[in-house]
Amino acid sequence: MIAMSKKFVTAALVFAATFGAYAQQAPGSTVMPQDKTQPSPRLNPVQERAKRLSDQMARDLRLNGYQATKLRAINEDKVAKMAAIEQKHAGNPKLIDEQCQGVCKERDQELRNVLSSAQYSAYYDSRADFYKFDRDYAKKNSGAMMVKSVQNPLPASSKGSVLSQGRNTPAASTSSGDGTK
Repeated sequence: MIAMSKKFVTAALVFAATFGAYAQQAPGSTVMPQDKTQPSPRLNPVQERAKRLSDQMARDLRLNGYQATKLRAINEDKVAKMAAIEQKHAGNPKLIDEQCQGVCKERDQELRNVLSSAQYSAYYDSRADFYKFDRDYAKKNSGAMMVKSVQNPLPASSKGSVLSQGRNTPAASTSSGDGTK
């Protein structure tokens, strides 16, 4: 009789657990559990660029976990600044290069406090390679970097013109006689 009761209780617990799990994932549910076999959501283009550069530098300079974390924070800040410069001065590569070199000098100063003397020396000797590595990636992925400008376009001119929807009201459709509104 006790064995039968244990089987009944076990069956009831299995049923309750199964039903509970099913109820949490009902078809109308808007929250889906994350599939751990799929990659996590993509980083934005600037974060992806900073991550790629940081990964390369961490490998080449043989950084420990603490140093790599600090490097990632530094690179995320500096790459964001460089991306802003590249977007602001698109079409003027000389000005972009000059201003980005200034950002790189900021990174040099910050890395001096993170890297050992030997690592900093190796970094300093390889700065041009890291800069080229980052610039090549930025050029190759410049279409992804322009997404922000497409999502938040600036007015066509800085002379006070503002893009807006026109109104279809009689007051807005007055004519000056020369065919313009």
